Amino acid sequence: MNYGITKTYQRNHRVWLWCCVACACVFLTSQEIHADETRMAVRITGLFSPDRAKELREIVSTWPGITLSKLDFDRAEAIFTWDNTKVFSKLQPAQIVARLDDTLRSDSSHTFGVKPASTTPGEQLVKIDIPVVGLDCKACCLAAYEIVARIDGVEQATASFKDGRITARIDSKRTSKSALEAALKERGVTLRNP
Repeated sequence: MNYGITKTYQRNHRVWLWCCVACACVFLTSQEIHADETRMAVRITGLFSPDRAKELREIVSTWPGITLSKLDFDRAEAIFTWDNTKVFSKLQPAQIVARLDDTLRSDSSHTFGVKPASTTPGEQLVKIDIPVVGLDCKACCLAAYEIVARIDGVEQATASFKDGRITARIDSKRTSKSALEAALKERGVTLRNP
C-alpha cells in the first residue's frame, strides 16, 4: 500500500518539477526578449483636460518603436517604453527627453510637450483652484493652461471651460496661488470670485 502512495507521489513530484522548469524557461525567455527594453517616466505638458489624453495616445500610436505604456492624467505623467537597440540608442536621458519633446511638439502643432519627471513627491503638492470667466473654447483653455503651467513650481494644471476653473498642483516652496492669479490677470484672464 505504501508502495502505491510513493509511486503516485513520485509521479506528481516529477510533474510538478517539470512545470517549474517550464515556467522558469518561459520567464527567462521573456526576460531575454525584453532585455533591451527601456522605460522612462516624464511629465506631459498640454494635458489640460481629460479628452486630451485620448489625443495624446493617438499621436504616440503613430510613432514607430515607441509605446505609451502608462498615462496618469492627475499627475500629468507618462511612461514611454522602447527597444533601446532600435530607438534612442546611445542617447543620454536628457537627450531622450529633448527628442520626445521635439517629436511630440511637432506632431501636436505645439500643443503637447515633454519635460523630465517631477522630483517633488505628490503628497508635497498643494492643489489650487482658481475660478475664471470667459474660457468658452478649447483654445482659450489651452491659453489659460499655458499661462499657469509655465510658472516654475507648477507641476500639473488643468483648465475647464465647462467648470470655469483652472486647477493646479504646485510646490508651495516655489510658487503660490497669488502668483498664478497675478500671471493670469496680467495676460487678460478675468478671475471670478469663488
